[in-house]
Amino acid sequence: MPLSFKTTTHGTIAFGFFNIDSDMLLLENRFFFATDFCNWMNALCLAPKDSPTSTWPVWTIARREDVGDLMGAINGYRHVGFIGDTYKRYPFPKAPEDFKQRPEGDERQGEFREMIEKYAVREDIDFIIKEKTGTAKIGGIGFDVKGFHELIRYVWRGGYPRWRDEVRPGYVMEMKRQIEKSNHWLFRGIDWEV
Repeated sequence: MPLSFKTTTHGTIAFGFFNIDSDMLLLENRFFFATDFCNWMNALCLAPKDSPTSTWPVWTIARREDVGDLMGAINGYRHVGFIGDTYKRYPFPKAPEDFKQRPEGDERQGEFREMIEKYAVREDIDFIIKEKTGTAKIGGIGFDVKGFHELIRYVWRGGYPRWRDEVRPGYVMEMKRQIEKSNHWLFRGIDWEV
C-alpha cells in the first residue's frame, strides 16, 4: 500500500507498492520497479562524491484517471486506469492474512510493463542530491535526508503490509548491504528498524 511521505517541495506525496503481486512502486504519478530503485541506491553507494546528478527511467502517467482508483480497485468495484488493470489481473486477497507483499513480485515485471505502457510515457527524470543542503530530489520532488531514508526503509520493510513471512528479495538485501558499506553522506545515520 502506498503511504504518505513528507517532502520539502510538494507537501505530502504518495509513495509505495500498490499491488502485492508486483514489485512496482509509485511516486505520485511516476512508476518504476523496486529492483530499479534498489539498483539506483547501489549505484549511488559507489558513485564519486562529486556526482550529484543521475537520471532514472520511469513511466509517467499524466492524467489522474489513467493512474486509476486504488481504493476502488482494492475493493473490487472500480477497475479504471492502470491500477484498475492490475487489480483485474491480480485482485486484492480475500483473507486479510494474505495481504503481504510478495517477494517474487519481480517475476511479473513483464506483465506490469505491458499493462502500464497503455497509459504511460517513458521518460528520464533527474535524481539530484546536494550535500550542502542535505537534500535529494527525485524528478523535482524534494526530500531531506530523514525523508529520503523513509523511502528506503519503506522498500526494506516491504511497505505496508510488509514482505510475506518477512522474506525480502535478494535485490533488497543487496541494497541494504551496499548502503551499510557505503560512506556516502546521503545514507549516514539510516535506522533500519524505525
